[in-house]
Amino acid sequence: MIKLKFYEPEDFPELDYELDEIQSQYTATAKQALEKIEARNQNEDFFAYPITILYQEKVAGFFVLDFGEDKLGLTENPDSVLLRSLSVNPAFQGQGIGRSAMTETEHFIREHFSDCNEIVLAVNEKNTSAFQLYAKSGYIFEGNMREGRSGPQYLMSKKL
Repeated sequence: MIKLKFYEPEDFPELDYELDEIQSQYTATAKQALEKIEARNQNEDFFAYPITILYQEKVAGFFVLDFGEDKLGLTENPDSVLLRSLSVNPAFQGQGIGRSAMTETEHFIREHFSDCNEIVLAVNEKNTSAFQLYAKSGYIFEGNMREGRSGPQYLMSKKL
């Protein structure tokens, strides 16, 4: 059973996991994402919300819902959110947690951010497992791409 909640500092010890060399090319760790959010908060940019993924009541993963200006590089929709920095603790991978978290994310956004009507994300073209996860979760790739830190990225979206 997957649950999502707003990140709390007591979640951090279980989120301080290492990603393998391949995964770390494509996504930030929770620690890296939290450091970026803290830097943004220093500039009064309070539009990024870290989210903890729970699996059977245990901290199993992390992502960020970013309502800031970065999303406008992927969409013109001001009522969208950018999903970023998704990762699942390697100890929990292979159990469907990522896919379940994507389904639960829609419910979470509707509950906490009722004005939001679209989720956008960018996935590296070489990260085929993540692309398949998003596609199976209903995210659409319409052919738009951008250059990311590790190469070309597919831009995907899902209407809520």
